[in-house]
Amino acid sequence: MSWTIDQAGKQDGRVAIVTGANIGLGLNTALQLAGKGCRVVLACRNLDKAAAAKAEILQQLPKAKVECLQLDLGSLKSVRAFAEKFSAKHKRLDLLINNAGIMMPPYSLSEDGFESQLAANYLGHFALTGLLLPLLEQTPGSRVVSLSSLAHNWSGMRFDDLQFSKGYNKRKAYGQSKFACLMFAYELNRRLQKTGSKTLSVAAHPGVSATNLAQHFPRILSAFMPVFGQSAADGALPTLYAALGEDIQGGDYCGPKNLQQMRGAPVKVGSNRASRDEAAAKKLWTVSEELTGVSFLS
Repeated sequence: MSWTIDQAGKQDGRVAIVTGANIGLGLNTALQLAGKGCRVVLACRNLDKAAAAKAEILQQLPKAKVECLQLDLGSLKSVRAFAEKFSAKHKRLDLLINNAGIMMPPYSLSEDGFESQLAANYLGHFALTGLLLPLLEQTPGSRVVSLSSLAHNWSGMRFDDLQFSKGYNKRKAYGQSKFACLMFAYELNRRLQKTGSKTLSVAAHPGVSATNLAQHFPRILSAFMPVFGQSAADGALPTLYAALGEDIQGGDYCGPKNLQQMRGAPVKVGSNRASRDEAAAKKLWTVSEELTGVSFLS
């Protein structure tokens, strides 16, 4: 039988962070978590959009516990400020949903000098996870869910030119960022297990979902999204399964079951061999620590 949100028990008293929670997958993830009783922190770059998302959730769930906190994953300064504010206010963190992302924008660098997709999709989340890990580890049953994509097959890690300074390919840059997210999820779980930690690291992908991420797609591709893809609400289900499924174990990867993982009910799925290369994952971890200045589980 396929997993549904109805199978998840009540989450009263638990605290969840959802990055990029103002729209699309993140908003649907936050809505469902709030509906189960979680206190949900909408971690968003634009606080006005976060406030609108909060209002939308409260319109459907008047008793929901929802708060907004500013987070720009393309800025390590913002990531550190968020972690400090959250840790000062909350004494537990049950679910860290590393959801936020940008997809195939024109070339630009973050304020820290990183290619924008690598910065927002991966490096910001790497730093955020490290800074919040003490809270996660002191919270029983905590999980980190990293959002990858079918696009992890588009590119490996370009360790000789991570920032695409020698010529930008927006498709490969997006693929690299999502490949990095998946490698990170696997490596984080291995490192947590070595220390005896009870915190789980898992990954998820939404298949092909009709969200704002497609805004930089060619128009003809966008037209086919409703044919092969699914709604943002359905696209959020693999994330929710990874976060709440009782049979989930560290290192699992969740995605849709049908049409080569493009749509369908959430199940555990596989990923390419390169994503499980432990030597490359260790290299990525070291590089990530050097770039972000955040070291953990080393």
